[in-house]
Amino acid sequence: MDAIQQHMLDTYRAARLAEPAPPPPGRHDRSVLRDLYRHWLTHPPTRRSGKPGRSGKPGESGTPSPSGHSSPSGV
Repeated sequence: MDAIQQHMLDTYRAARLAEPAPPPPGRHDRSVLRDLYRHWLTHPPTRRSGKPGRSGKPGESGTPSPSGHSSPSGV
C-alpha cells in the first residue's frame, strides 16, 4: 500500500468515526527538513575516534571464528 492509498483509507475511517481528516502525505515535509537543517547548523556532527563499527573489545567484531561459524561467546 502506498502513501496515497493509506491516506484514502485513513480519511475514510476518520469520516466514519466523525473525526477530523488526517493531513495529506508530504504536507509537513518542508517544515521537517527545515527544522532538521536548522538543528544541523546549531549542532554540527562531531568526529568519532576509532574506526567505525568497532566496539573496542577483542572478540566482538562480528567476524566468524576459524571454524567458519560465528557464536556470541567468540568460541
